[in-house]
Amino acid sequence: MTKNYQIRPALAQDQQEIANLMFFERHVHRHLDWRHPTEWLGSPFYWVLERNARIMAVLACPQDREDTTWLRLFTHLDSIPTQEAWQILWKNAKKELEEHGKIKVAAISLKIWMQELLQDSGFTNDEQIVMLSWAEKTPLLKKSPEGIAIRAMKKDDLSKVLTVDTDAFSSLWQNPLSALEQAYAQAIIATVAETNTGRIIGYQITTTSPFGAHLARLAVHSEGQRRGIASALIGDLTKKLLAKEIAQLSVNTQSSNKRSLSFYKKNGFKHTEEEYPLYSFQFANKKKEKELQWDTVKTL
Repeated sequence: MTKNYQIRPALAQDQQEIANLMFFERHVHRHLDWRHPTEWLGSPFYWVLERNARIMAVLACPQDREDTTWLRLFTHLDSIPTQEAWQILWKNAKKELEEHGKIKVAAISLKIWMQELLQDSGFTNDEQIVMLSWAEKTPLLKKSPEGIAIRAMKKDDLSKVLTVDTDAFSSLWQNPLSALEQAYAQAIIATVAETNTGRIIGYQITTTSPFGAHLARLAVHSEGQRRGIASALIGDLTKKLLAKEIAQLSVNTQSSNKRSLSFYKKNGFKHTEEEYPLYSFQFANKKKEKELQWDTVKTL
């Protein structure tokens, strides 16, 4: 490779060097979720760019779902130009991801330089992620529907919470059990909505934020929607937050999700004017395309 660069899979022993890049370098794109990027080391689709046995740049998009993944990390040393580091690693990533099959790579970037890289590489800006905030002195007074009780979430509930999560969200936004376990571990308040038969039909997980608290996850199973369960979860949450002297709660949602935006505004959340673009790059299923082409040839 030119300039003696080499690309290889990132390994567990790279943890400290990658952590140093993330801490000391100026150009760092990190996907905001509950797992630190170094926790994915050893997973497929995680590469380092080396020169003289030194890591120059890192690109990671390991999967937790079959058909989608997030661009979880990109960073590099200042001694290599940003665009050069990106182009070398993304070219390699495209080749391996195309061989994998049909998959969508998504990225939410707060940095202009990263947004420009994504746009120049064929990523499309699908929509915006919008931020909303609730800041009141009194809790939202929302009663639970008949037959529904709200209680504290327990670790043993997470497998049932996963069922609600998978039903309520599209593939890109679904969380595997491991992610829910980490979210639960970081929560300041986590509750479930339970039927009188013991079935968990909704839940929320809230974490701390620099300004108060952040509603990281709120979901109601499709069978229980439009009954006021989500509002009851929010009402109970605001009561618990104010008891902890936390008077601000943030949340984000997609600009295209009109139902979600309407729900939050109805419950007293206001748009903060903060918006961040969601980009995606869709790979076709090359293997399937070849099979279809061969079938067509045989048919002719």
